[in-house]
Amino acid sequence: MGARDGEAVLFHLAFPVTDFTETKRFYVTGLGGRLGRESAHAMVLRLGGHQLVAHLSNTPSSQPGIYPRHFGLIFRTRRAWQAMSDRARVRHLPFYQAPRVRFPGTRLEHATFFLTDPSGNLLEFKHYKYRSAIFSERSATEIGDT
Repeated sequence: MGARDGEAVLFHLAFPVTDFTETKRFYVTGLGGRLGRESAHAMVLRLGGHQLVAHLSNTPSSQPGIYPRHFGLIFRTRRAWQAMSDRARVRHLPFYQAPRVRFPGTRLEHATFFLTDPSGNLLEFKHYKYRSAIFSERSATEIGDT
């Protein structure tokens, strides 16, 4: 495949949006992302060093909860996670789930919050207390909320 785990690679995600003006306001002004190329049907955004491509769609995103689909960022430090939480609050971004700690007292413990973008896409921002919980801790069976 080329890149090994730990090497610098970028993640690419394409997702639907219903309004470019509101999308820019949320991802650029709200979250601090950067705007890249734009066309009449799509725009490239940089968030957390990764490439997001917002595609104009007449069908808004909706689902009954945070599953099965959401995306977001994992912060390496609690301080950076807290800064994003504070930024979202100050900019009045809509929280789908307020900041909280999941799986407290376990190897999977992590701080998390969810935001809803203007098109109904859900974004999760989290920081794991133990970095091994990101990809390891294979003996644990918990993944998300039940």
